[in-house]
Amino acid sequence: MHRFTIKAQEALQNAQEIAAKENHGEFKAIHLLAALLMDENSLTRPILIRAGVNLEFLSRRIDESLKKEPKIFGGGNISQLYLSQELMGLLDKAAKIAVQQKDEFISCEHLLLAILETPSKASGLLEEFGLRKETVLRILAGLRGSMRITDEMPESKFQVLEKYAINLTESAKNSKLDPVIGRDEELKRLMQVLSRRTKNNPVLIGEPGVGKTAIVEGLAQRIVSGEVPEPLKN
Repeated sequence: MHRFTIKAQEALQNAQEIAAKENHGEFKAIHLLAALLMDENSLTRPILIRAGVNLEFLSRRIDESLKKEPKIFGGGNISQLYLSQELMGLLDKAAKIAVQQKDEFISCEHLLLAILETPSKASGLLEEFGLRKETVLRILAGLRGSMRITDEMPESKFQVLEKYAINLTESAKNSKLDPVIGRDEELKRLMQVLSRRTKNNPVLIGEPGVGKTAIVEGLAQRIVSGEVPEPLKN
């Protein structure tokens, strides 16, 4: 039995309610995409915004697509909905994506990635707006860092990370950091500690202005250029 985060469970429930409200006979990917877009507290909207997707326009296109779905007489009841082959395949892909990401629960971002991998009206709409799986994975890595989903409510952790932390590797990729010169020994020691299996939490100590931030920025630059031990490359 696949384990879903609370937000993913809510998205699936809301998607069924959307399908029932529209008097549709099947529960499809387009209903799930509509539900994901509705939730302002999952990572779906931040990912789409960072990818340059106009959420208002996408929402309109989803509504247009929903209105074109076949309706059934006497619908409006979730118990009457059929789970489409399309959605069953999508959920299976979401589970595999979660495993690939080394996550213990299926989350909304896994569902979004699975939509992109499943041929459907929903994936066609996302492609129409220029969204690609590779783009989502890159943005997701920036939002989550090295954090993994190990419980049912990971979103609060990611939101705190996004609010209070700076993604230095992303800054390094975009050439926003100054070159770090003459700190090779400190960087070497930092990488050694980070590469340990245990006790791998280094602490940089020093007076203000001695270059602690520069060392961390230097590490970010080396991670981007691949000049780090294997455990730090991902």
